Amino acid sequence: MSKDTKRDVTADPVIVRPRRTFWMSTALAVVLLAVFVTVAALLRSEDTGVIFAVSDQIAMIGVGAMLAAAAMLFATPKVRADAEGVHVRNIGVSRYFRWDEVLSVSFPDGASFARLELPEFEYYSMLAIQAVDRERAVEAVRALRRFHAAAHRN
Repeated sequence: MSKDTKRDVTADPVIVRPRRTFWMSTALAVVLLAVFVTVAALLRSEDTGVIFAVSDQIAMIGVGAMLAAAAMLFATPKVRADAEGVHVRNIGVSRYFRWDEVLSVSFPDGASFARLELPEFEYYSMLAIQAVDRERAVEAVRALRRFHAAAHRN
């Protein structure tokens, strides 16, 4: 065995992002934007008795862009773990946990997301590790458990 294959597998950081949620969010954002652009383009083409101006069309496209951006928020979760701890970025919220603060890494039966078990019966969900990602989620939880175990051995 060479030196490179003997090195500790917990030395490299692990970065996890949701895969299927990213693709679904992207598809939803594209559909929303397309619908609102189409509606904006058709606003002035038919006589409905209401006078629509160019500003109304621009506003409609703006609403579509904001909804598309909101849909893309679901693609932002990320987990970055290394030997020191784990940084969890969920939608709009980020937290860092040292491994000595974490009791375990779990993925309960029927749960949608993996979670960090904390003292006093608390837990913190990791939205980046989702059940719909199947094998990728299993690999991510195993990697986090290796980091956790290595930190508690020392």
